[in-house]
Parts: sequence; structure tokens; C-alpha cells
Amino acid sequence: MPQPDVNIAAHVVQLALTPIFLLTGVASLLNVFTTRLGRIADQVDKLSSEPARRPMQLARLRLRSKALDLAVLLAAVAGGLTCCAALTLFLNALRSGAAGVILFALFGGALTCAVAALAAFSFEMILAGRTVRDKVDEDANGPGAGA
Repeated sequence: MPQPDVNIAAHVVQLALTPIFLLTGVASLLNVFTTRLGRIADQVDKLSSEPARRPMQLARLRLRSKALDLAVLLAAVAGGLTCCAALTLFLNALRSGAAGVILFALFGGALTCAVAALAAFSFEMILAGRTVRDKVDEDANGPGAGA
């Protein structure tokens, strides 16, 4: 196998930085998602002592946790695809073949999953905000009041 030129190797490393920056962003998203899941679990623990009084809140927490499960899954897939895209760059440089289609598919898949994870997270955030507003309305107007 011929030795790669230093300039070519440096260029490949530069190209690989873009997917790695995406991977850093995905890792940050996963951290936010898991923190939110922990907060939901704490709220469920608090409400589970009186499930008959708070069935709507428990149902909404269940829906929020499902949305976050989807966000975590999609972000993890995005991270995996991003790693595969970076690996494809390196392997392509080693064998000097054309792997552009694979690279675009992996990186495009990673971006698609990251966008879908953000959409699922946005849905969960909307549910969380609605839950807070409903609780405020209930506390201000007495039990049974809603928006």
C-alpha cells in the first residue's frame, strides 16, 4: 500500500472535523434529553403516591417520556451515523476509492436523525409547558379548572 501524502492526510483530518462537531452537538443533546428524563422520573415518583388524583398529569408525563425516548433513540442513531461518516472518510483515504455516496448517505442520515430528535424534543417541551400552565391554572382556580 502506498504511503499517503502528508497534505492528503491533513485534508482528510480537516474533512473529518465536520462530522465530529456534529457528534459533539449530538452528545450535548443526549445530555439534555437524559436530564429531562430524570426530571420526569422524579415527577412520576412524586405523583405515584396518589395516582387516582392525578391521572391526567401521569398520562402527560408518560407521553413526554415517550417523546424523549424517541429523541434519545434518534440522537443515538445520528451519533452512530456521524461516526460511520467520519470512519468512511478515513477508510476512503486509505484505499483511495470513491465512497462519496456512502459518505453522503451516512452524514445525511445523521443530520436527518438529529433534526428528528430535535422535533421530538420540541414536542416534549410543548407538553412540559402545557403541564406547567395547567398546574398553575388548577392551583389558581381550584381543582378541576383547566385552560
